[in-house]
Amino acid sequence: MRGLVFKSTGLWYEVFVKEEEKVYHSRLAGRLKLYKSELTNPVAVGDYVSLEKENETQAIIVEIEKRKNYIVRQSPKNKHQLHLLAANIDLAVLITTLREPMFKQGFIDRFLMTTEPQDIPVLIIFNKSDLYNEQDLKEYDLLSKIYKSIGYKVRLVSCESEDGIQELELDLQNKVSLISGQSGVGKSSLINLLIPEAMKKTNEISDFSGKGTHTTTFAEMLELNSNSYIIDSPGIKTLSFNNLEIMDVAHNFREFFTLSEACKFGRNCTHRDEPECRIKQGLDDGSVYFFRYQNYLNILEEIESQNYWERKKEY
Repeated sequence: MRGLVFKSTGLWYEVFVKEEEKVYHSRLAGRLKLYKSELTNPVAVGDYVSLEKENETQAIIVEIEKRKNYIVRQSPKNKHQLHLLAANIDLAVLITTLREPMFKQGFIDRFLMTTEPQDIPVLIIFNKSDLYNEQDLKEYDLLSKIYKSIGYKVRLVSCESEDGIQELELDLQNKVSLISGQSGVGKSSLINLLIPEAMKKTNEISDFSGKGTHTTTFAEMLELNSNSYIIDSPGIKTLSFNNLEIMDVAHNFREFFTLSEACKFGRNCTHRDEPECRIKQGLDDGSVYFFRYQNYLNILEEIESQNYWERKKEY
């Protein structure tokens, strides 16, 4: 049987078999568990798999079909492993906010490093606009201008006033979309508006840390309408990379890759100490934004601090 994984709870997966219009509570075949040496979760929501039926309600996943794309990150629990966020998606929606919790621009660029290698379109959502003051709106205008100029779509929304929600619904039509973001940015509240029957539990921001608390504890695919689906994933506190090399980062900062044709060392330039670097020149003429460059350097430094044997290139 061929099925679609629409929910993952760790050891078990809910798999929908279209031909039978039925869901099977499924586990991995023993040989697929070997992938756990590299991946914390060899199967992701969005995967198409082959099943062998055990009984009328349970099955074993015996094969994972080739993915058209995937989003992967370094496991937050084991720095030597990778964790799949989702597979076979048409759009990645990153939810962030300038208010509650405190905004960290670097997280946007880190998230984009999970999508760019797979050429996955990204929509950046700035949520909780009803809380923004005049200075916040100026900051949003600047950030929106920057990311739109690079080629990303940006929207301003509010779950409280529902501003921008209809436009967001149009963005999600006829797609499988991953909804992701840091804890507390209002991801669950947003999904509640889009799919009221989902009724996700929402938590308050922690007064002590200023960070959000997790409301989603597992990944799950939800139906927006007959041909549109949302993959809800647990909130992310941090993003690190043990699957990237230096040039992977250089080639996946979009504007750096485009401008690097004019570097003395071309696409082999790391944009740090090399002479006649177009990116460094761009910092002076304004064609490269300083905070993007600083985030780039931070990611490079983090990757170089890892031992070679900690890296995971293939799985």
